[in-house]
Amino acid sequence: MNPEEIIASGKLEMYVCGALPEDEALEIEKAVNQFPEVKRELELIEKSLLHLAEAVAPPVQAMTWSYILERIRKTGNTGSTKVRAINWPAITGWAAAILFMGGIMWMLKQTNDLNKSLKVTTIENNTLREEKSKAENQLAENAEVLEVLRSKDYQAYTLPGNQAVAPDAFAKVFLNKKENVAYIDVKGLPTPPRGKVYQVWSLKMEPLTPTSVGLIDADNKIGEGIYKFVNFPDPEAFGITLEPEGGSETPTLSQLYTLGMITI
Repeated sequence: MNPEEIIASGKLEMYVCGALPEDEALEIEKAVNQFPEVKRELELIEKSLLHLAEAVAPPVQAMTWSYILERIRKTGNTGSTKVRAINWPAITGWAAAILFMGGIMWMLKQTNDLNKSLKVTTIENNTLREEKSKAENQLAENAEVLEVLRSKDYQAYTLPGNQAVAPDAFAKVFLNKKENVAYIDVKGLPTPPRGKVYQVWSLKMEPLTPTSVGLIDADNKIGEGIYKFVNFPDPEAFGITLEPEGGSETPTLSQLYTLGMITI
C-alpha cells in the first residue's frame, strides 16, 4: 500500500493501541521508516493519546503512556532486521488500566465537587433560616410596639432634654399605670460613649425620691430604639441619666439628659 492508503486504512491507530497482528505491525513499522508522511501521522496519533491520558489521569499516568509508546517504537535491535516480539496484551492491559484509573480520578473529583456544593448549599440554607427567624422576631416586636401605640391603656409622654447637659435630647415614654409597664423610645438620645450607659429613673418629687427602673441595654430591648420596663414605683416623673457601665445606685444629676413630669 502507498502512504495515503496506509493512513486511510486505520491501521496506524490500531498499531498504536497494540491491536494489529504481528505481521501487519511489521508492515506498519517498515512504512514508518520508509515514508515520512506515515511517520508524521503516527506521531500525531501518539500525541492525541497522550493528551487523552493527561486529561483523565494524573501526570504519572501520562508518563506511563509515554513509556508504552516508546516501547512500541523500539521493536528491534540496532543493526538487525529481526523484529523483536511485542507483548501486545500487556501493553493493552496497561492502556486499559490507565484509562480506568483516569475514570476513577474523574469520579472522585466529581464526588468532591458535589460534596463541596452540598456543604455550601447547607450553609446558605442555615443562613436563610437564621435571617428568617430574625425577621419573624423583628415583626413580632414591631407588632407589639404598634399595639402599644394604638392601645388606649397607654399614655404618651415626652421627656425633654436637660438644657444644661443635652438641650437637643429627648425621649418618649408610653406608660400603662394600671399594669405598671412602660415602653421608652430613646432614639432622641445621643449614642453613649464607651464605658457608659443610660439609666432610667422613676421619681417622686416631694421629697425627691429616685428609684431605678433599669438600664437602656439589650436585656430590655424589644425593638429598634424601644425598651420595655416593668414593676417600678408609680412615678410622678421619669428621668434618664448617663451612668458608668452597669448602672448606679443613685442618679448622677450632673449627667441628667432628660426629665419629664407624668400627669395624673
